[in-house]
Amino acid sequence: MFRTDRSFRLAVLLAVGLGLASAASAGPPLICHPFTTGAGAPLLPWAEGTKNWHSPDPAYDRVNLVADTLRLLSPEAAILDRMENMRRATIYAEENPAMASALLRAVIERTKTKPADARAEALGWFDAGYLVETYRQLGLIYQHGMLPAHGRWTSLVPVELAELDGYALVQKAVALAPESQAELEFASTLMSREPR
Repeated sequence: MFRTDRSFRLAVLLAVGLGLASAASAGPPLICHPFTTGAGAPLLPWAEGTKNWHSPDPAYDRVNLVADTLRLLSPEAAILDRMENMRRATIYAEENPAMASALLRAVIERTKTKPADARAEALGWFDAGYLVETYRQLGLIYQHGMLPAHGRWTSLVPVELAELDGYALVQKAVALAPESQAELEFASTLMSREPR
């Protein structure tokens, strides 16, 4: 009786643990999971004291979103900081497709100017690829009815950029910045539609 009872409790604990683990990893990874950044990392404002993935700061003036995001995507910004800033920017832009389009176009525009060094060029390609795939993953949330209060969804990727392959752009960044390969590969794995 003791062994059966103990086995049952172990089975229940295992089932609960697996259930919590799957719940914790649910949702598109580029959008539903905030990235841990360094202390004091420059980030777009976020609601204080909440662990919710979707907690934009209501006091943030979204008129500044494009300029603020481009400033935060400086050549000095770490990869995880970039990823978290693009995640937040996507959430801020979700209700304003025109602003989302302006941000994506501005990020893509930066790839047309060749910077002085290969790392800065790689980061430009990374940002363009990562942002377009973050926009697409936000769309998955709407497809599954997880959001929003406003009840509508318009793709944040403009029609003329619909064929843009964010994964390929990030792979271009990997080729240009081998010293950042591990971080860039981590990001590209999260954006992949197929297991890698």
